[in-house]
Amino acid sequence: MGARAGERRKGPKCIAIVGPFASGKTTLFDAILARTGAIPRQNAVSSGNTVGDHTPEARAHQMSVEATFATTEFLGESITFVDCPGSVEFAFEAQPVLAACDLAVVVAEPDEKKFPALQLIMRQLDAMGVPRMLFLNKIDKATVGVRDTLKLLQPASSIPLLLRQIPLRKNGIVIGSIDLALERAYIYREYAESSIADIPDDDKAREIEARFSMLETLADHDDLLMEQLLEEIEPPRDSIFDDLAADLREGVVTPVLIGAAEKGNGVLRLLKAIRHDSPDSEATRARLGVPSGQSALQIMKTIHTPHGGKLSLARVLSGTISDATEVFSSSGTTGKVSGIYRMLGKDQSKIPAAEEGETVALGKLDDFATGDTISTSKGVSGLVELDVPSPVFTAALRPRERKDDVKLSTGLQKLLQEDPSLSMEQNQDTGETIISGHGEMHLRVTVERLEGKYQIPVESHTPQVPYRETIRKSVTQRGRHKKQSGGHGQFGDVVLDIKPLPRGAGFEFTDTITGGVVPKQYIPSVEHGIRDYLKTGPLGFPVVDVAVNLADGSYHSVDSSDMAFQQAARLGMKDGMAACSPVLLEPVLKVEIYTPSEATAKVTAIVPQRRGQILGFDGRPGWPGWDVVEAMMPQAEIGNLIVELRSATAGVATYVATFDHMAELTGRLADEVMNANGKAA
Repeated sequence: MGARAGERRKGPKCIAIVGPFASGKTTLFDAILARTGAIPRQNAVSSGNTVGDHTPEARAHQMSVEATFATTEFLGESITFVDCPGSVEFAFEAQPVLAACDLAVVVAEPDEKKFPALQLIMRQLDAMGVPRMLFLNKIDKATVGVRDTLKLLQPASSIPLLLRQIPLRKNGIVIGSIDLALERAYIYREYAESSIADIPDDDKAREIEARFSMLETLADHDDLLMEQLLEEIEPPRDSIFDDLAADLREGVVTPVLIGAAEKGNGVLRLLKAIRHDSPDSEATRARLGVPSGQSALQIMKTIHTPHGGKLSLARVLSGTISDATEVFSSSGTTGKVSGIYRMLGKDQSKIPAAEEGETVALGKLDDFATGDTISTSKGVSGLVELDVPSPVFTAALRPRERKDDVKLSTGLQKLLQEDPSLSMEQNQDTGETIISGHGEMHLRVTVERLEGKYQIPVESHTPQVPYRETIRKSVTQRGRHKKQSGGHGQFGDVVLDIKPLPRGAGFEFTDTITGGVVPKQYIPSVEHGIRDYLKTGPLGFPVVDVAVNLADGSYHSVDSSDMAFQQAARLGMKDGMAACSPVLLEPVLKVEIYTPSEATAKVTAIVPQRRGQILGFDGRPGWPGWDVVEAMMPQAEIGNLIVELRSATAGVATYVATFDHMAELTGRLADEVMNANGKAA
């Protein structure tokens, strides 16, 4: 293959900024906006005034908790940058954004502790086929050489990391960078454009070596460049830039640029690389398979504003969209756009229409959801299928004041629209409202939004474990209900055979009545009374795996009734169950824990401490350097498991838990459960 033409892609672009937690994404986001003139100055995250972390929750915790959009202009071109959270607890926010963006800027730092988190991000980009650049941030604080850093980071990326710049040092301090394509030095100036300088003599040999390494990698995909290198012919600078752009767009290299976002260093070179090399909406359409001639917009995020109602942040992949246009979604809903806005963090500016490539907020599409594909014509097919990870942390919520029940339900529904990785259920057994998410902080922020944004004071607690009870012995028990209080009395008499069933069998009712000692019309009443009793057994929990046979009984032609036989059955069960050696059952889950291999020993030590049984562990398929640990663990021990796992794995472990079986719980732990439930042991 010869050199590729380097036609620069024009038109509005959408760039996602992703990276591990605390790598400096929001700082870079603000630095970009300041350098392009969208904001008057760059603010530090600690100041609480950044465009990225504009919500009260983000500022309180000094961390991004949702994707933030900002549209700016650079050298006459419109670019929307999206600052995505780095914490694994909020990682899902990036998924619908990455699906419709043209390029991801991965912000990393020379810190091997962040390697597992970087690997998660790179794998997601691989899976979604998103081209990416890597911005090696905090270069001024690096303690190892940049090429050694790349060797450390390379295993996290399935695509070769291609160094485009090397640091320029003076007295051991990074004072600038050397651009390997331009063969030019840049001296950093805080919060200002770098000054151009000649490459110092002492650095020329290092620059030549690093540049040749870059060209060798590019030559893997350019036969002409390979010939030029073999013949020691200096390739034209334009062809080098063409190759850099083409290889990025084709996803065969990940260019690496360096800088220090906190001081605004390296930002301009990054912007120029994005402007020249990034794919545009045409390439993104091809990646997503947008049908030719179809208008298509992809919803990347949903937000509910205090006064403007619901906003759907969407990328216009093809066609144009105007205010008051009727639109149709891939989920089958119809709506009319009520307002189109460009976003700059929390600020909005209204525009009459949006053209292909733009990323805008569409107002009042109440029945549309994050991940929907929308069009101005009917019959649109979905372009993106969101893959919501399994929740790993739960909490039960209730309003502090009962009058807020409806407000809580409404507020939660809005939060579920804003964050599809959050889930909610109403537990029928306990009556609890349970929310599930991806970590303790994820749910803490959810509660803070309910209380701050929607003014709903709530209390949260650990959800109740669905304990059950069963029996170990069989008994035959008579239950007689007789009451005379003037007029018709009440009479019901039953003999019940109660016996245990195998685990998981549930409840079984039979009758062996002969001679009509209990009339047929009353037999369903007996079953009803038994089932009613089994809702709360002698230990205080629902009873399972029990068989009851109605063997005998008697009736009164005047005083017997449905209610009398129901009560007789309850009395028989109450007396009989106490004699059946009742025992508590707890749910046991099968757990698959995903962890970096270097932390597997720590994970396998955690499991038995939580009464878990390790079934085995093996390499995680398709994930070099990761393991899967399989275990059985009581549900009561799962509650804050993720906190301990992440503490042991630099914040990246996760797990999937599914119900497996019920197991007997005896001794001190059973006593504690029953005492907590108000039953003496």
